[in-house]
Amino acid sequence: MKLFEYEAKQILRSYGAATPRGVVVAQGEDPLTKIREAGLTGKLVVKAQVLVAGRGKAGGVKLANTPEEAAEIATEMLGSKIKGVTVRKVLIEEAVEHDREWFASITVDRAARDFVLLLSTEGGVDIEEVARENPEAIIKYHIPPERGLLPYKARELGKEVGLRGRALNSFASTLVAMYRAFIDHYADLVESNPFTVVNDRVVLLDARMIIDDSAIRLGLVKAEQDPAETGELSEWEVRARRLGLNFVELDGYVGIIGNGAGLTMATMDLVKHFGGEPANFLDIGGGASAEVMKKALNLLMEYPKAKSIFINIFGGITRCDEVAKGIVQALKEVGARKPVVIRLVGTNEEEGRAILEEAGIKAFTDPAEAAKEAVRLGGGE
Repeated sequence: MKLFEYEAKQILRSYGAATPRGVVVAQGEDPLTKIREAGLTGKLVVKAQVLVAGRGKAGGVKLANTPEEAAEIATEMLGSKIKGVTVRKVLIEEAVEHDREWFASITVDRAARDFVLLLSTEGGVDIEEVARENPEAIIKYHIPPERGLLPYKARELGKEVGLRGRALNSFASTLVAMYRAFIDHYADLVESNPFTVVNDRVVLLDARMIIDDSAIRLGLVKAEQDPAETGELSEWEVRARRLGLNFVELDGYVGIIGNGAGLTMATMDLVKHFGGEPANFLDIGGGASAEVMKKALNLLMEYPKAKSIFINIFGGITRCDEVAKGIVQALKEVGARKPVVIRLVGTNEEEGRAILEEAGIKAFTDPAEAAKEAVRLGGGE
């Protein structure tokens, strides 16, 4: 899960990192009142809190010369759209006068099975652009997971990007703080682009964090975001998540339900192979109950992109009779408003087929034939 800038900065401040003073203003709040309550004066920066890349270029970051001007900008920005995402909150911060900018990022290197730290003397721009045009400006250090980022190593890295004296000490402390936040919050990414140095103190002008979703589900990290407000998920992905379903919206017309990510992906490939276009990815998982199956089918019956629904079940842990019960229950509740094609094989297959046949529903055994039929019924050739 991606965090908003203000959330990432709040976490990093708790570890001792410095950020500009600021205040968050939400829709319905008076920006000028919030600015005055926070004691902000002089030049301010208004930043849209949206989880999209390039928000600055899209008009989501603006400089104001006075608090009154900042309030006007915030009022205009709140409720507007940045790259199609509605701005529900803005972060208003003191504008920090500076002449140099750096980049720092800690992420997971899955190939190397460790963590990697990237540093650059060219902050404030897309790091991909720097890597392409000036790769020598990027320093890469693999952090040993068993030892972590030690202060002496952070100091060595600071020297490589030209820092000395008190600024070097501040940099080392900030880098260690970023690493501790990265580890403690099970993060996939902690980044500042850019950070600068003011009066020998490192200040994070921007901050990003991405938290591993598994850590949130397991309760290791508390998530306070409403996914409907982030812009990261579509309306239907939000609805599915609230139902506990693994759903990804796509642009086709054949709705897909499978049990297990691999089978669901293979089902999408079958639909493509026979000339169709998947409308979604929906994995009900291994051992899915009748209730889970019912939720999944109900969702796709309402999902407007799905013109037909292809349910592909290979019962191992998942019991075919449980799946069949869920299908029958869902169809009784919402009605068969769309054609449904079912492939059902595996554990308790005969019992599952009997339940479906009693309800007048045919089930395929050949996934290829079922895929063809789903494409045809969805409007394909």
